[in-house]
Amino acid sequence: MALILRILALLGVLFVFFVSLELMGGGFKLMGADFAENLLATTSNPLIALFTGILATTLVQSSSTVTTLTVGLVASGLLNVPSAIPVIMGANIGTTVTNTIVSMGHITRPEEFRRAMAGATVHDFFNWMAVIVLLPLELLFGILSKPAAALTSGMAGVGGTELLSPLKAITKPVSGMIKELLFENGVVVLLVGLAMLFLALRYLVVILKALILGRAEGFMHRYIFGKPILAMLAGVLLTILVQSSSVTTSLVIPLVGAGIVTVRQIFPYTLGANVGTTITALLAALAFSAGAGPEEIEAAKSGLTIAFVHVMFNIVGIVLIFPIPFLREIPIRLSEFVGDLAYKNRMYAIVYLVGLFYGLPLLLYFIF
Repeated sequence: MALILRILALLGVLFVFFVSLELMGGGFKLMGADFAENLLATTSNPLIALFTGILATTLVQSSSTVTTLTVGLVASGLLNVPSAIPVIMGANIGTTVTNTIVSMGHITRPEEFRRAMAGATVHDFFNWMAVIVLLPLELLFGILSKPAAALTSGMAGVGGTELLSPLKAITKPVSGMIKELLFENGVVVLLVGLAMLFLALRYLVVILKALILGRAEGFMHRYIFGKPILAMLAGVLLTILVQSSSVTTSLVIPLVGAGIVTVRQIFPYTLGANVGTTITALLAALAFSAGAGPEEIEAAKSGLTIAFVHVMFNIVGIVLIFPIPFLREIPIRLSEFVGDLAYKNRMYAIVYLVGLFYGLPLLLYFIF
């Protein structure tokens, strides 16, 4: 009976957790969706385009939204392929902001916060490494855009579909009702979402420790996070299912904070989430290309090319970095360093979050 009650409590707390993520994303969208769209349409050089992608994604709290919007802008002829590629890379970095916000839910418990902050930022550092390696190669040799264009020529006109996310089907009506009750005020919706997030995380860690320590913990270590390939596949499949890498990666942060799994174990899982999140924009691009008329077909093909660039960016990044032990260790060591800094002084974590995801992109946007 006690086990059943714990499982029900876990499901209830997870529901609050997922609704809080929906509300946070909704709050950011209410405050910055139009600004984000204008950002994407006004990219100039690759560096600015990269930070534009970061900022736009942090404003709407969804890389799927930003990449789908970018595909739509390219398919409509409002943005060209070279300008869109750094935006897509920036969206990969920007999507990890949700992880870092979730880790803040552990800020009152120093040891948990150290682990959670490290778990949240390992995703950041890998994405930055992938950009540092692949953006220059793309600008010099077209390492991503040329193969993507070849794939486009074979796939254009195939057609797309829309994936149904069971999670969104459950949480969206509730989050939508809450937003209506709050009069669609972006700031208030965001604050309510944050309050629900902190409340959910407070009890999530307690319940997870009680449930998972023991046999369930052994199952997770053996069959989900025991081998990198299994963890990566879990990240891919779960992200395709819920259509949000922010959700799937944020879900494991409390596990890291509670000490149930380590940063090293969740690292390949986050890489799988990177790949899984590309499906939404790819399906949107296929739909654009299938429905395009004779006058629109070239722009639609460009949109499909960008969607394939997104897929290839994540896969090639994994292939180049993860198999090499020295390179694979870099994001892990850097994330643990950030976790240690956050443990010593929580202001470091706040400066990291605000500065990297909002301050620096906004500064560059207004300067250039």
